[in-house]
Amino acid sequence: MLKSHWFENEVCLIAAKIQIDLIKLVEGGRLLRVSEPQSGLSLERKIDNKRPVHDQKRQLIEIFEATLARAQASLA
Repeated sequence: MLKSHWFENEVCLIAAKIQIDLIKLVEGGRLLRVSEPQSGLSLERKIDNKRPVHDQKRQLIEIFEATLARAQASLA
């Protein structure tokens, strides 16, 4: 897939605005939330204690960035 420099720059700007929160739940679990305030888009996933948090965080960010880029492309 060929990407323009504009698209790559836009994705970099989006990545700079992403907020990541690790939330402790009352029942003892943890929740990973990735959000971008300007668009209002937010994704959450309960942390699997059997997998490294770093891997789960990276995977959720990749999904989030792709979803946000698709949403912005559809508006253009």
